[in-house]
Amino acid sequence: MEAVAQEIAERLRAAPFVKVVTHIDTDGITGGAIASEALARAGIEHEIAFAKHLDEAGLTAVKREGHPLVWFVDLGAGMLHAMHGLDAVITDHHVPTEREVPKALRGDLLKFAESADRVLMLNPHLEGSGSDVASGAGCAYAVAKALDPKNADLAAVAVVGAVGDMQEAEFRRLEGYNRTILADGEAAGVLKAEMDLRLFGRETRPAYKMLQYASDPWIPRLSGNEEACIAFLLELGIDLKVGEHWRSWSDLDRGEKQRVVSALVTHMLERGCGVKSVERLVGEAYTLVKEPVGSPTRDAKEFGTLMNACGRYDEPEVGYRVCRGDRDEELAKALRLLRGHRAYLVESMETILESGIREMGAIQYFHAHDKIRDTVVGIAASMALNQNGTPKSLPIIAFANAEDGIKVSGRGTRELVAKGLDLAAVMQAASKAVGGQGGGHHVAAGATIPPGTEQAFLEIADRMVREQLHARGPSADAGEDAAGAARPSP
Repeated sequence: MEAVAQEIAERLRAAPFVKVVTHIDTDGITGGAIASEALARAGIEHEIAFAKHLDEAGLTAVKREGHPLVWFVDLGAGMLHAMHGLDAVITDHHVPTEREVPKALRGDLLKFAESADRVLMLNPHLEGSGSDVASGAGCAYAVAKALDPKNADLAAVAVVGAVGDMQEAEFRRLEGYNRTILADGEAAGVLKAEMDLRLFGRETRPAYKMLQYASDPWIPRLSGNEEACIAFLLELGIDLKVGEHWRSWSDLDRGEKQRVVSALVTHMLERGCGVKSVERLVGEAYTLVKEPVGSPTRDAKEFGTLMNACGRYDEPEVGYRVCRGDRDEELAKALRLLRGHRAYLVESMETILESGIREMGAIQYFHAHDKIRDTVVGIAASMALNQNGTPKSLPIIAFANAEDGIKVSGRGTRELVAKGLDLAAVMQAASKAVGGQGGGHHVAAGATIPPGTEQAFLEIADRMVREQLHARGPSADAGEDAAGAARPSP
């Protein structure tokens, strides 16, 4: 990967101008910020644009602009087949499509080879690895480091991108090339990794609120129960407040934290939680050590959620500016967006409960129509999948109205992926069959399809998932531990 990153860096150095096109989620915003900062430090003139997705129309528009070089971040792999005629570099970790010989070049394979050589992609899938060894931001970081080793300080933002893409979720720590990025950040003095509770809100939530909103893992009798969480901590002798200040998890001393973790382990085991679920209490946590204590930019998970709120509500540039160092006006805007995002997710879950989740043979689904934003429906799908009572043995498909058609989001669990689930392949094939376009990761993928084709899409998706999994497991699967599922924090 570093060798390919070096090739991309050389191409960037030679370019008189670079157009950066990046995705609007946490990974895309952080990756775009890394790319832009690295180009600025190298004195390379550039501009940045954000995209919900990259399709044929969007790619055609980029080609018409005629830029000397385009840098796609956390985008592009799914459109690799249509990149002919474009000078581009891609830093992406999504499943790439196969390149096709355009009609205009089918009589001249030499010209096709030359056209293909004008597109250079850094992608862990091309190295035989999966999506979770490096994020789009991580791939952009590899190029930034190749441009100048001093860019190692950008490792902190790259880790935010990886955590925002749930890359630490399966093993409770970052793996693959992400560990190289982590080591760079620690050496540069911008990151610290430590074993800690994996729950969301270490820096900004009162400690009892962190327990109340615990979702990965779900803690019986505590998750969702504010009074029980307060009582639990008080019984352990934990002072919840100092003066008027509610103490966060980061405010507790080492001894207090050890008491809480030990008590949580006992609490879960006594209530029948499996060992895998209990293990998910603790994992690697990542701190951006140069950020102020108590700030949402200090903890990688909280920073990632902040960026996601910016992108999902059409303000990715706000997040981008925060990533590049703005801690005044833009951070204040981001925090306002985050407060609105949390309230909107609560409303979205109520919408799903009202409409209901329907089951087919191998999948389950819901259609939000215009009641949930297309930029948020994927998060809502993840939350719905992880609600008590929702079968974990079936991946979930969610639909929402969008400006350019119907947005489709698919979410599964790590256990289903281990059994053969590949939602990226499902989205690509099913959307193409109904005149749309899609792709993504094995465990989470998306598509855009024409209105009115939802039922046809579902039938194809249901058949494909059944074939991938060969046959549905025993009914007990529905109740098995959901530790591998991604549970976004409220």
